[in-house]
Amino acid sequence: MISRYSLPELTKIWELENKFDIWLKIEILVCEALAKRREIPASAVAEIKKKAKFDIHRIEEIEKEVKHDVIAFLTCVSENVGEANRYMHLGLTSSDILDTTLAVQLKESARLILKELESFRDAIKEQAFRHKDVPTIGRSHGIHAEPLTFGLKLAVWYEETCRNLERLKRARERIAYGQISGAVGTFSNVDPAVEEYVCKKLGLKPAPISTQIVQRDRHAEFFTTLAIIAGSIDKFATEIRHLQRTEVLEAEEFFSKGQKGSSAMPHKRNPIIS
Repeated sequence: MISRYSLPELTKIWELENKFDIWLKIEILVCEALAKRREIPASAVAEIKKKAKFDIHRIEEIEKEVKHDVIAFLTCVSENVGEANRYMHLGLTSSDILDTTLAVQLKESARLILKELESFRDAIKEQAFRHKDVPTIGRSHGIHAEPLTFGLKLAVWYEETCRNLERLKRARERIAYGQISGAVGTFSNVDPAVEEYVCKKLGLKPAPISTQIVQRDRHAEFFTTLAIIAGSIDKFATEIRHLQRTEVLEAEEFFSKGQKGSSAMPHKRNPIIS
């Protein structure tokens, strides 16, 4: 992610450290579920919780040899856990860890995006009321048409942002599904109760039906929703940049004290947010 344009909280969700933390959490939750079913010793779970840790550099080192990310991770953890490691990853396939982790990350990302989008919506509403009587020119096909108010323009953006909020809420629910169903999703070596336990602890729902993976139409819907939201923001930003053109100059971004527009042309007040 480009740090200048990224929320620190969102960046953290997608850092390697956090991804591996979630991998380890899922592996431990599976062990907890198996112990509750008396399929593995409770003492082993306690030992795993006590000793389990990982080192990113060591994982990368192992992966260069084994060419498999989850095996590299499990090998690294096993070097710290010792004998109790035999009870980790029982009945699982790599995609159980990968896809369930992705669901956790996307759901948490959606929570942060929703929070920011709600603030954005509220800001637009405030400005729409503030400028409800400010006259401006309406355009069709880019050509002057009839007068309208700047508040009306903002009200259109407000309503569109409300729709985007509803879209993202639906998409968040659609993506919040995990799986702990083993190779090709048959539960041959792991009971569905384990999946239910793990997903509940993670704030997810078990996928009603899965194969080796959580079905990708869920991800397609989620990212399509993000694309729609990005399209709306791009539309708003393009309009602001147009209105700030020198020959138009009907509106412009705030220009703070000490802000510079150009390294060569000191008179410039360039838009940087839109």
